[in-house]
Amino acid sequence: MTSITFPDQLPGSLLAELQAFSVLELISVVLAIAYLLLAIRQNIWCWYCAAISTACYVWIFIDARLYMESALHVFYLAMAVYGWYSWRHGARDRESLPVVVWTLGTHGKAVLGIIVLSSISGFLLQRYSDAVFPYIDSLTTWSAVWATFLVARKVLENWWYWLLIDAASMVIYWTRDLHLTSVLFAMYLVLIPFGLWSWVRSYRKSVAV
Repeated sequence: MTSITFPDQLPGSLLAELQAFSVLELISVVLAIAYLLLAIRQNIWCWYCAAISTACYVWIFIDARLYMESALHVFYLAMAVYGWYSWRHGARDRESLPVVVWTLGTHGKAVLGIIVLSSISGFLLQRYSDAVFPYIDSLTTWSAVWATFLVARKVLENWWYWLLIDAASMVIYWTRDLHLTSVLFAMYLVLIPFGLWSWVRSYRKSVAV
């Protein structure tokens, strides 16, 4: 993959990462940011950005021999298709799918399921692989699967999940010297409150009708 050259004045470790940052990765990151910005505005084009970004990441992770990450992004690609369909056709008698709130009981069951699945996959990763942070990595992965489904259904609480997921992921990536990815997730953390507030306003308008 073609790499991008940056000025030598940048800090050493960050410069090394930027120089190794391929055009394909850059496209993926830009589209990932575009996805979040459009999702905040409930613009259906967010799913097009998500689909292209995740499709690129499938190849990037295969090339890097990170096969589980690649498989996760295949799921994200499928969810991009589902999210687009849900937002476009899931409203029945309304022009667009409304923002909804799910009960604490539903989220409680989901969290319990996430903990169980994370415990199983964390144990397997710790026992049969050289994975770093197997349990935390499993927890963020399964949580992301659930949170992505919530975005597709326009469930307001998805933003709270992403706040915790992205905060944990930012720390993990930084400790593994993936500074660029960590910065990307830091940007997500800055944008999440805006997304939450925007969806809260939309939800209040829909219940007031």
